[in-house]
Amino acid sequence: MPTLISISCIIPCLNEQDNLNALLPELLAMLQAQNCAYEILVVDDGSTDATPQTMRHWTSLHPQIIYLRLSRNFGKEAALTAGLEAAQGQVVVCLDADMQHPPSLIPAMLDRWREGVQMIYAVRATREDETLFKRVGTRVFYKLMRTSNGLHVPENAGDFRLMDRAVVDALLRLPERDRFMKGLFAWVGFEAEAISYTPPERLYGSSRFKPIKLFRFAVDGLTAFTTWPLRLLSIMGLVLSMLSFAYGLYIVLSSWMFGDPVRGWPTLITVVLFFAGVNLISIGVVGEYVARIFTEVKGRPVYLLRDRQGRGLSDSEAS
Repeated sequence: MPTLISISCIIPCLNEQDNLNALLPELLAMLQAQNCAYEILVVDDGSTDATPQTMRHWTSLHPQIIYLRLSRNFGKEAALTAGLEAAQGQVVVCLDADMQHPPSLIPAMLDRWREGVQMIYAVRATREDETLFKRVGTRVFYKLMRTSNGLHVPENAGDFRLMDRAVVDALLRLPERDRFMKGLFAWVGFEAEAISYTPPERLYGSSRFKPIKLFRFAVDGLTAFTTWPLRLLSIMGLVLSMLSFAYGLYIVLSSWMFGDPVRGWPTLITVVLFFAGVNLISIGVVGEYVARIFTEVKGRPVYLLRDRQGRGLSDSEAS
């Protein structure tokens, strides 16, 4: 007889009242069919719609559902962290509330876990449904992320994944407060395997990841897991210094050999403005890394919990 396992499903959400009403019945039916102990953790990242009232209804009907309400909007990475810290299952699944991460894929992930794979992550089969800007930006981002030593962030993989308890415990040991979860998933290692899927259309609402927010997210990831921007500035400074020295030598020799008067006012202004721009960019890049240090040394918690409802797994079911 197969050993009864316990599963925790983490759903971070922000103003997803309608999607939750569609997702939770489907997820509950799938979990009940697996003949396992389970809990569903819905982490509310500061919703302003009727999500709290909706979840009060669901937790009263199903004690396996836990509702974690954060005190404000801390961001999806913080919401995932809150769910990971509260999850008790031997297996932990992360999925979005927008119905683009189909629960029907979880049994296939469980099959791979039973065969010894410790992390199974879903990879989009295609990005043709996205804008050209997002497709190009995503491709560039993952290429830049590969420049870090030994870290490989799988391309087209999101937060939809199944993890063994050993992976979750390793993630919880990481102390950083500015958390880029895609990078952390890759950093902890373990035996990982991709599973391809085609995400369905979002059922209700629209994505909140606009271009500016995506750019900020990419900068957070690059500064959290790579140092090549700083090395690039060092190389740029060395090259520009050598070019400046060569040009200055040319001016001196030209004046000494041919007696040319000092001229080139437009060239001088152009060079000055160019170097001023390089300096400002350099300060900005260094400032990103300093800002991360500033965030870490303050030691503030990743999130604050306002309310918790539901029972979830009991201690005997989780073990």
